[in-house]
Parts: sequence; C-alpha cells; structure tokens
Amino acid sequence: MAHDDVQIEPVRGLPERPPEGERILWQGRPDWRALARRWLRVRWVIAWFAFLAVWRGAAMAADGATTTEILAVSVWFVGLCAAAVGVLSLLAWVTATNTVYTITTRRVAMRIGVALTVTLNLPYRWIASADLRQHPSGTGDISLSLSGEDKISWAVLWPHARPWRLSKPEPMLRCVPDAGRVATILADALRADLARREAEDGSEPAFGTAPQPAAAPAALAAE
Repeated sequence: MAHDDVQIEPVRGLPERPPEGERILWQGRPDWRALARRWLRVRWVIAWFAFLAVWRGAAMAADGATTTEILAVSVWFVGLCAAAVGVLSLLAWVTATNTVYTITTRRVAMRIGVALTVTLNLPYRWIASADLRQHPSGTGDISLSLSGEDKISWAVLWPHARPWRLSKPEPMLRCVPDAGRVATILADALRADLARREAEDGSEPAFGTAPQPAAAPAALAAE
C-alpha cells in the first residue's frame, strides 16, 4: 500500500492521472463545521467553560463578591472559551481544506495531512466491507474495513480513522456532506468492481499484488 508524498497533483486529490479505463465517480472533503463538532468536540469545550464560569461565579458570590467582580470573571471565561473554540475551529478548517477523498471505479483515494501530506490508495479488492454512520445534519462517516494482514498506521490515518479500532485501524471518510448519496456511489462501485473481477476470472490486480479479501465487499450499511 503506497503512501505518496504530494508534490504536484496532475489531478486534484490524486498523485497521478488515473489509468485508462478508470473514472472518478466522486470527490469531496469533510465539512469543517461537522469536523469541529464531531472530532474536536467544540460543544463539550463550550460546556466545560460554561461550567467553570458558573462554578467560579457561585464560589465568588458565596465569598461576598460584588456583581461587578463576578461579571468581570465571567467575561474572562468567555474570552478564554472564544479563543479555544477559535483555535479548534481553525484546526478543523485547515484539516478539511487539506483533505480530498476520491471514489473511482477502481479504488478509494485519500489525500490527507496538514504538515505532511500523503495520498492513500485503497483498491477495492483490499476493502472487505464499508459502514456508514450518518448524523442528523446529513453529514456522515464512511469507514472501510480492510482485508488481509496489511495494516495502515493509525497515526498516519488520524483523524481519518474509525475511533477505537487501534489493533487494526480502519480508514474513514469523515464528516462527509450528503453522506447517504456518497455511500450509495461507493456501494455501487464496490459491486461493479467485484463483478468485473469475477468476470476476469483471477487476472492480476490493476494496482499491484494485494491480499485477497476473505469475503466479498459488503454493501454499505448504516450503524
């Protein structure tokens, strides 16, 4: 499984032009607002600062502090909260901006990373199953379970990795807008690729030698 440093992209999100016969079906990136909520938990950060402000204000009131003093401390907490949320939102935006997910007729490609950008190419014969977790906002996470013994480092994938899958990390298309439609595109591509490979009757894989899947790729299913 190649991890290619991106220097100049001949095609957005891909380290090289797709070979003849391969078509790009969809490209996208995470929704940065959803990424801030789901990955960086900005709502929990806001709730934590609100709790600290209320707790500190109550303690000051019990000690006889004036309303002006309590308000001054509350404003200080609001400023800290705004700064923290701003930093986390910027991190989410930068991460989303530097990410490109690509679904083609032959593979899923993930261009990820901020300081160090890499592109992961995942041929469909490496994908044993895929799962969709859809959020009320319409965004969703599509995780890919890989067949065979080869693994991608969780540190390389993060934050584009399914949570709590540390022993065998699963790449994840995270906080994808209109996730239901994207899941349908991927499911159709997986089925079409499986049918093509069955018709070829054991020909060599298009992207080099890869482990054979233990079972046919499953259609995407919502968790």
